[in-house]
Amino acid sequence: MIALDRTAVRRSFDAAARTYDAHAALQREVADRLLQRLDFMQLSPRLLIDLGAGTGYCARHLETRYRKASVLLADLAPGMLVEARRHRRWRSRQRYACADAASLPVADASCDLIISSLTFQWCDDLVAVLKECRRALKPGGLLLFSTLGPDTLKELRSAFASIDSAPHVNRFLDMHIVGDALIQAGFSSPVLEREDLTVNYPDVLTLMRDLQGIGARNSDQARPRHLAGRETLKKLGQAYERFRVDAALPATYELVFGHGWVSPQARPQDGSSVFPISRLTRRS
Repeated sequence: MIALDRTAVRRSFDAAARTYDAHAALQREVADRLLQRLDFMQLSPRLLIDLGAGTGYCARHLETRYRKASVLLADLAPGMLVEARRHRRWRSRQRYACADAASLPVADASCDLIISSLTFQWCDDLVAVLKECRRALKPGGLLLFSTLGPDTLKELRSAFASIDSAPHVNRFLDMHIVGDALIQAGFSSPVLEREDLTVNYPDVLTLMRDLQGIGARNSDQARPRHLAGRETLKKLGQAYERFRVDAALPATYELVFGHGWVSPQARPQDGSSVFPISRLTRRS
């Protein structure tokens, strides 16, 4: 568990709904990589959930892939769902729910697929969220997700650490903790993969504008509650300069992709599963 201010998370993403798409190039790239994994899954879903749907990028691709399926877009921020609705296609089968990931407005064992791209890092109790996904999925159902690992924004975190000891950058769970959470939630045959992706920026302020533009603000409960002043930003920029490579400042994102199945012989109250440890893979 990571102590997040859930109100701050919702407020930040709600405020960023109109600017999100202009700053979300990385988020679309991660979503594309996640969606490609469906090429290897034999699925014919009737109801699927895009959990943490944002402005609906994944949902639109899922509608194209599964033309007979109904797609429920669930997001904590109502502004994001408003934007998603603005982009919906004619005769779309999309539905919308402003909901916390740990409390989905669907019946037990009612959906075939839950896909979630870069949402779980904003959940302060991952096990509770995964158990809720497990509850909502039918036997034989699939959870497919991406999230962020602890090396994400390591350069920005290090630059801030040279100024003071306050948590200025959100913390993220290690891949193996995520794997343990999947097992604890009762998913069978979990598979996890790790990839690094680097985005280059001309300066640190451009990086911070991108983060603010998508609503990815620091939501740690122990975060400073005041805005960084001009002198702090100047020091931050100077500290970040030691990472410059070929006229660009790198921002590292540790991507964690994972999936888990609900066993066809699922026992909802059991919460246990058996899987080979070799399925937990780590790829650099």
